[in-house]
Amino acid sequence: MLTQQFGMGGHFCDGISRRRSLTVGATRLLGGLTLPTLLQLQAQAATGAPVKAKSCIFFMLEGGPSHIDMWDLKPQAPSEIRGPFNQISTNVTGTQISEILPHCAGIVDKFTILRSHSHNDNAHQTGRHWLLTGYPPSFADGQAKGIPFNELYPSIGSIISRELGPRGDVPPYIEIPNALGPGGPGFYGPKYAPFTIDNDPVQPDFKVRDLDVPASISSDRFNRRKQLLAATEELGAGHAATGRAVMMESYYEQAMKLVTSHEARKAFDIHAEPAEIRERYGYSSIGQCSLLARRLVTAGCRFVGIEHGSWDTHFDNFTSHSKALVPPTDLAFSALVSDLDERGMLDETLVIMMGEMGRTPRINKDAGRDHWSQCQTVILAGGGIKRGVVIGASDSTASFPTTHPYGIQDLLRTVFHLMGVDADKVYHTPLGRPVPIVNGGKRIDELLA
Repeated sequence: MLTQQFGMGGHFCDGISRRRSLTVGATRLLGGLTLPTLLQLQAQAATGAPVKAKSCIFFMLEGGPSHIDMWDLKPQAPSEIRGPFNQISTNVTGTQISEILPHCAGIVDKFTILRSHSHNDNAHQTGRHWLLTGYPPSFADGQAKGIPFNELYPSIGSIISRELGPRGDVPPYIEIPNALGPGGPGFYGPKYAPFTIDNDPVQPDFKVRDLDVPASISSDRFNRRKQLLAATEELGAGHAATGRAVMMESYYEQAMKLVTSHEARKAFDIHAEPAEIRERYGYSSIGQCSLLARRLVTAGCRFVGIEHGSWDTHFDNFTSHSKALVPPTDLAFSALVSDLDERGMLDETLVIMMGEMGRTPRINKDAGRDHWSQCQTVILAGGGIKRGVVIGASDSTASFPTTHPYGIQDLLRTVFHLMGVDADKVYHTPLGRPVPIVNGGKRIDELLA
């Protein structure tokens, strides 16, 4: 069956269902919480760093896209390595990418290709945890209390929303159409959890839940509820609120703001886009998620995570890449970057596209490629990133970097630098363990414009 052949049947190769992998770590902290509890507030932290990017759109290609078939082809390698795809020229002289990326080939002058990203975790769950948090999936504080690893370290989106706070009426951290997986708010707590849409904007009846007052509640009744809440708060005005009371007060304030904000509701209304714009992005999940992400950063969202899978192509890697996975991704990414540039927003919007790993250079017996984290390609655009260049190189089989290998901490430190977040800032866990935002790594200056 096509679904099983392309790895979209709901399970990764390690036997963990995609739905399970997305909910592990979220249910224990966030289970049962309503819209107010999913929102967070924090005043912007002054870091003194030069801020290039106001927002970040992060594509998580779950399962691991094949770098050797997309961005780093090796036409001189043996047939068991190189695969069937040919290189094509791009609009940047001397830069070539795969023929299955024709739309991206036409805008290579707008983004940078980083071909020397490398790390040492070849598993899906733990690899994504590394990527999203910058930490290995092991934590003594959590182990002592029996807490799963993926509830302990905050993810990149939670860090950005905590450090920078909201910018407009939309939540500062939003995930589309599902949760990105391991990471979440970690020991920061549910106050810094993402607003997960959990609905696919490609669906004709797409609508973001919790943004509308239920039809059973009239406007008069809704206004009376607001008055009652205000009266209740006034009764307690003479007493200093502490702990959970303060937290819940901010939750409800922001929930009310989101539900009643015309600008927030407008940002989520993808149906307001002209048909030609929706077609430009493509009527696919990743296409319409990309368009919605553009609307959200326009409205002030700090970090939009786009979850797209499944790229775990142990079987029939070439058909799945050329037919099912790459074409909508090629169209969506190129449309987003071009659209942002045309609107004058690309220089202030950082766009990143990657998976938790690459794929093995050697083709397996099932015409697939297996896990390979030692070398992968990362695509970056906007937000202070150079345009039209290739950073780093790999060996003759795309197995290992031949230039300086950049790791996860290097990439995260670079992202935080561009967004004005102090990567060396330290927070303490409930047990008092100091945890810097990024533990080690160096900024990738080669990427910076």
